Amino acid sequence: MNKITAAITAVGAYVPDFVLSNAVLETMVDTNDEWITTRTGIKERRMLKEEGQGTSFMAIRAAQNLFEKSGVDPKDIDLVLMATATPDMPVASTGVYVATQIGAVNAFAYDLHAACSSFLYGISTASAYIESGRYKKVLLIGADKMSSIIDYTDRATCIIFGDGAGAVLFEPNTEGLGFQDEYLRSDGIGREFLKIEAGGSILPASEETVKNKQHYVFQDGKTVFKYAVSGMADVSEKIMERNNLSKDDINWLVAHQANKRIIDATAQRMGLDEEKVLVNIHRYGNTTSATLPLLLSDFETQLKKGDNIIFAAFGGGFTWGAIYLKWAYNKQ
Repeated sequence: MNKITAAITAVGAYVPDFVLSNAVLETMVDTNDEWITTRTGIKERRMLKEEGQGTSFMAIRAAQNLFEKSGVDPKDIDLVLMATATPDMPVASTGVYVATQIGAVNAFAYDLHAACSSFLYGISTASAYIESGRYKKVLLIGADKMSSIIDYTDRATCIIFGDGAGAVLFEPNTEGLGFQDEYLRSDGIGREFLKIEAGGSILPASEETVKNKQHYVFQDGKTVFKYAVSGMADVSEKIMERNNLSKDDINWLVAHQANKRIIDATAQRMGLDEEKVLVNIHRYGNTTSATLPLLLSDFETQLKKGDNIIFAAFGGGFTWGAIYLKWAYNKQ
């Protein structure tokens, strides 16, 4: 009997219509297009502007896009994993609501939060469920409404983040395709460098915390950049070594879209040519949990059955890691 591996068999995505360009940001904070582009690689990002719509709105549409493209019946889904750093609300799971709204009535669901590494960790989780043999169809959604936690008077963060969602379906595979290996890491030293200070159990919301803007993302950019460059590059190199992969063996690097310089440094450490590196940061900015599935959606037709893919991400906390996966299908 062939070993069961967990393969991605379908992809979906959604981004809001509103485009926040660098030109618009120039009118909001003291910055300019050249400064943003040279330091981050970002030209524009999307924002979900409609009142009363949160992360679930985008997650639902990404899942529906996947169902429309693949013909999968949502009733056949066993589990919905919701990777997000911006749930609709505390306590009530966003993933549970999304599962109900998309008609996944036979699935159970929950949220997974590891900052910008949420979707990467979700790949690991989804794969483990499939390989255990207990479930046949696991829907992993990465979605974040970062505009809900960004201070648009803070040029250190408002130039970076955007809103979006992506979804992938994991199913069993007996051809040796799909999930191959992972190297996931975390270190609590990162707690002070990238965070939202208030709104949790340590510092509950109050009039003072709102007035002090403590419910917005704070980032020590230089420190996070330094850790991200070394972290993502280290794990990507490690996963290559563990699986005896040379630069010629790897078809694609699917890296978290936080900063073009971090992506370039990771690719350089791996020895990869530029054409093997999937990039859409210029279009969407950093959509946190949605960056990896949005890349898969944008480049789906270029991915070929049997392609060796390295996923890599780095997020607050700190959380980071790399996953090696073989692509399982061709999309016309």
